[in-house]
Amino acid sequence: MVEVLLVVGLAVAVFVGFNIGGSSTGVAFGPAVGSKSISKISAAALMTGFALLGGATVGTEVVETMGGEIVPSDQFTLAASVTVLFFVGAALLISNLFGVPASTSMTAVGAIAGLGAASGTIRWSVMGQIVSWWLVAPIIAFWVCAMIGRYLYPHLEARFTFESPGDERTRKELVGQVLVVAIGCYMAFSAGASNVANAVAPLVGAGAVGLYPGVALAGGAIGLGAFTIARRTLDTVGTGLTDLPIMAALIVEVISATIISLLSWGGIPASLAVSATMCIVGLGWGRATRTTTISQAASAAVTGEATPEPDGDREALSVDALVHSEQPGDVPGIGEEDRAELTAGDLFDPAATGRVVTLWVLTPTFSALASFLVFEFVPIV
Repeated sequence: MVEVLLVVGLAVAVFVGFNIGGSSTGVAFGPAVGSKSISKISAAALMTGFALLGGATVGTEVVETMGGEIVPSDQFTLAASVTVLFFVGAALLISNLFGVPASTSMTAVGAIAGLGAASGTIRWSVMGQIVSWWLVAPIIAFWVCAMIGRYLYPHLEARFTFESPGDERTRKELVGQVLVVAIGCYMAFSAGASNVANAVAPLVGAGAVGLYPGVALAGGAIGLGAFTIARRTLDTVGTGLTDLPIMAALIVEVISATIISLLSWGGIPASLAVSATMCIVGLGWGRATRTTTISQAASAAVTGEATPEPDGDREALSVDALVHSEQPGDVPGIGEEDRAELTAGDLFDPAATGRVVTLWVLTPTFSALASFLVFEFVPIV
């Protein structure tokens, strides 16, 4: 029976890592592949190496948190470990079915919390710290990218070129291509640091596998996903990551990866998908605010009157108005580039964002509740 449970646990861990590799590779290296800076095979190889590096360094802190600090490690029997991993796998399946990037970290923590609540061993101080960062990290992501979108984005877009290489690459194009690959490697490192624990932390906590063998198992599974199913996500993301220009996608990657890497270093399991989405929303909102100065906004707040439109024939909040009025040259705006006009609301979809955030709240809540019921009322577990 023990051997069967161990095989099942290892299989589920590989399944989780495989899907993480499939989804994260596209996010990390989609811009690099889309600009033809590297091939898909090279992207998969870099994803495997840097995800493994992230998991073996700062990622071990997250494994220890999830494998023995939220609840004591002696609570992770093989049956309990397989149950927790089942919830993570189910979250990935639901994510794929509904097209919403569910947070495997939040789902896994919810399942572990359900185990702790049922056994009376949950450490609420640790859970409180984790949940606090779940609230703070997206806010930080939003405001950092909002400030970049308002004050820096047009300058960065005007100074870097991310185009498909021709027979003769200019120095500017070469620098851009090196930068896009380097940022992809950084994103892969962050993905490994935050996600390796989702695949193996319960098994490590149960003592079924050692820490570094577990990291190697998860890293190998991520690599398997990177070389196989990630090819489709690389195509999808490489040709239009939520219709963001490559520069915008790279800003999102750098900020979200930095936040998650720092949290992983502190042993906090957090969602890369949540931070990345809030970066996109913040960047779009910041770009939209460029049509209004702080003094105009303050005046409107005091008088209660709408902010006056600047002089000229500029169309209100259109892409051309957002990106051509202040910068020389062509600076693409954030949003759907095929549209002739794009209002501020179209830079990001508030309704869609609300649905995604709602699911991110419901997913770990459901995971925790279902886990509690299973561990409380199913004797075999």
